[in-house]
Amino acid sequence: MGMIATKENEIKLYYSSETPIGKQAYAYVSSSKKKVSAIDVSKTKVPGSHWVEIAHGLNLEVQKLINRNHPDFIKQYGNKTIDLDQHDWLRILESHPETLAFPIAITGTKLIAIHTPSDFVKYIDSDAKIG
Repeated sequence: MGMIATKENEIKLYYSSETPIGKQAYAYVSSSKKKVSAIDVSKTKVPGSHWVEIAHGLNLEVQKLINRNHPDFIKQYGNKTIDLDQHDWLRILESHPETLAFPIAITGTKLIAIHTPSDFVKYIDSDAKIG
């Protein structure tokens, strides 16, 4: 990883405590035996460079990190498909972090998109088998 400092024995979790999946992800990640560094994006401003690095690590475009069905996104941009550049998508994440589509866990060089709590549970199970 580049800008985001990570360690193999630590899990860095980007999540929103204002969403059910964020709360569940935090609970599951906290149950890990590894040290957890949780970044609640609803309370901590995350720089655009980190979002770019996260998107790249997940092999996604930055816009895929945003929940376009979130009420705040719809209020601002409507239900229509919009065409923005990466800088504009980053501004949305920075200005409206509650629109983060899913929590992201990082450990070492591995990034895990957590769409359901079982996504992280599968990771813990496979990681335990490896280590």
